[in-house]
Amino acid sequence: MTRRLVTAMLAAGVTLPLTAGGPVPRPASEFVIKMVDGKQLLLSSFRGKVVALEFLLTTCPHCKTCSSIMNKLYQELGSKGFQPLGVAFNPMAGMFVPDYVKELQLSFPVGFAEREPVLSFLQHSVLERMLVPQLVIIDRQGIIRAQHGGDSPFFQDEENNLRALVTELLKGPGGKKASPRAKAKSASSKPAGAVQ
Repeated sequence: MTRRLVTAMLAAGVTLPLTAGGPVPRPASEFVIKMVDGKQLLLSSFRGKVVALEFLLTTCPHCKTCSSIMNKLYQELGSKGFQPLGVAFNPMAGMFVPDYVKELQLSFPVGFAEREPVLSFLQHSVLERMLVPQLVIIDRQGIIRAQHGGDSPFFQDEENNLRALVTELLKGPGGKKASPRAKAKSASSKPAGAVQ
């Protein structure tokens, strides 16, 4: 669809059938989270954990609720492999992240990113409105298992829904990490040249 046609359709009030996010499940692409201390976190560095990735605006009360719930679940499930991450993407977010973290007393990493990489990661059309928070749940193998926008029914019982989803992924197929002994046994039983 050309830009001219899209513009004409919008001017005429025609609703475009656009997706608000990518298909699920799908592999999570790499994502860089900028931290206020100048460091960067790569999403791929959390492979092996169940990740809740919240894209947020630091001024959004619903985002604050989501972050607080993730922090609570992190205290409960972090030792079992749950890892929440926050990414603010409002203008000049890097300036506001420290106060956001301090206000909510968050114990998980919260950084920031530009809007374009966020939209790309979410596979969200620039022509479609986006409500926050945008919550993405990624399993231990790096597969996006759920993606919920701010208007999703998921947020009507957010804490219970998130706890149930994370708990299931922590214990689900491939969710439990094999013990070092089990890994050694399975490695020794593979024929030479076997692909892992």
